[in-house]
Amino acid sequence: MTGVKVTISGTASEAPYEQLRAQIADQARSGSLPAGYRLPTVRRLAEELGLAPNTVAKAYRALEGDGVIETRGRNGTFVAAAEGSAREAAHAAEEYARRARRLGLDREAALAAAEEALRAVYVGER
Repeated sequence: MTGVKVTISGTASEAPYEQLRAQIADQARSGSLPAGYRLPTVRRLAEELGLAPNTVAKAYRALEGDGVIETRGRNGTFVAAAEGSAREAAHAAEEYARRARRLGLDREAALAAAEEALRAVYVGER
């Protein structure tokens, strides 16, 4: 199960933006927020957490500077892949998913097509 799970403490010694930054970074590092996971918009996360949008935006900027997340313009903000090859694979997978959706495939059909392609490429490997 994935999803941003953040708790902001009003009594913590760290500023709210730092608490948010640290928790998202930890979740990305642990894999509970996988590479390619789309994060909530600044405004939506701010509303959910009861924070000012500028506080969430500051945390997102810090995470982006650290290479933990990446903003793709109007497409949103995503958890970045840790390594070059993993990042490239995540981008390719996202591109495939968008194209499959444009072609009218539902999630199950798109996944089946990807699994079949992987079986064909990785013949004999386990």
